[in-house]
Amino acid sequence: MIQLKHLTKLYKNKRGIRNISLEIPDGEILGLLGPNGSGKTTIMKALLSLIPADSGEIIINGSPLHKDFENIMSRTGALIESPAIYKNMTAYQNMKLMARSREDLADIDRMLDIVHLREYKNDKAGRFSLGMKQRLGLAAALIGKPETVILDEPVNGLDIEGVVEIREYIKEMNRALGTTFIVSSHIASEIERLCTSVAVICDGEIISLDSTEHIKGTHPSMEDYFLEKIRERRGGI
Repeated sequence: MIQLKHLTKLYKNKRGIRNISLEIPDGEILGLLGPNGSGKTTIMKALLSLIPADSGEIIINGSPLHKDFENIMSRTGALIESPAIYKNMTAYQNMKLMARSREDLADIDRMLDIVHLREYKNDKAGRFSLGMKQRLGLAAALIGKPETVILDEPVNGLDIEGVVEIREYIKEMNRALGTTFIVSSHIASEIERLCTSVAVICDGEIISLDSTEHIKGTHPSMEDYFLEKIRERRGGI
């Protein structure tokens, strides 16, 4: 289980996250849904220790993140903002670098197939378009069957076919391996199709947390649910 306890991180402009408390059970696909600038990426960066929190605590499987960082990160895949790829290396070399075992090496071509990059496997990543770099970063985050995967707007730059294939691959990893996913988006329909639970974030705070199943049973769509919660937060505007 991943636990965030009273997590706060404020930037100089006073934006960020405030007093975030959240429990994410193993095997969950949690969607962080919110407007741009609402705090989704800040939560994810804090979970990966890419930024220090001002206060609060992150506990993963019973261990504080700061005390067991290397062990926890060795079992975590992530794609945050710009993909962390080496531009002077080929797509295949980048994937090989991210692989965790010999079994993963055998899986590289399949992952490149999923993101439609296999025909470019021997091309330098520095020559890729922004969309191609996004797809390569996504493939690198998923290879190696990590226990937890953190994805910030993962379908950016993907065509419709690629979006569907990535969605189905995430669901299959979750079903077959029990992989926990934390996925951010500002697109309500994508969160509805992919996630098992949803946290709506606005102005740096979690304003609602519910299961996708319950939301779909009580609202016409995830978009309607999201707009309802945002309007409640902003006083009906």
